[in-house]
Amino acid sequence: MLTIDKDGKVIDKRIKLKISLSIEKGPMSKVRGIIVHQTGGSTAKSTFNSYNSGKSGAHFLIDKDGTIYQTASLTRHTWHVGKLRSRCLAEMTCSPTELNLLKKFDPSGTHRREMAKNVPDRYPSNQDSIGIEIVGQALPVSEPDPDKRTYEALTKEQSDSLKWLIQELRLSLKVPLTEIFRHPTVSYKNKTEAATASW
Repeated sequence: MLTIDKDGKVIDKRIKLKISLSIEKGPMSKVRGIIVHQTGGSTAKSTFNSYNSGKSGAHFLIDKDGTIYQTASLTRHTWHVGKLRSRCLAEMTCSPTELNLLKKFDPSGTHRREMAKNVPDRYPSNQDSIGIEIVGQALPVSEPDPDKRTYEALTKEQSDSLKWLIQELRLSLKVPLTEIFRHPTVSYKNKTEAATASW
């Protein structure tokens, strides 16, 4: 199990502290899930630079060589998820009323309704999940539509570090395996993001 100090910092020789205070948005009293992302950029440095803007960011970053950086306190939430998808739709458990509302594509309305629920009736959100970013570029697949990108595969070192980190976080924070997701599962993101990640 990980040693986590009172400030939410992990004390472990495999994790380098590189906290970006600008991405910490508010207190997080309970961790209910873990969301796995890919950065879209080719280097850890570009991710650290983007964190300076103070907009979005995750709690951990895994570089291509497998180095794990902690970038936010585990007691603070960050903006890493976005608008939630309907979990009941994915799991085929929606009520007739919910199904009717979901006929219209309305990400803001869906998110609002989901946030009125608790995990596991909804996916983990910014307010109650740990984000893990993996350095990985999103490559254009063809012209003339450069927005259709495919994320590169994780390196072996990244895969090994991700498996170790998720196992340690699960044990330390008591997160069930059923509450660990790739970013596009829970939000409206490129389907290939973190597609080669496994735990």
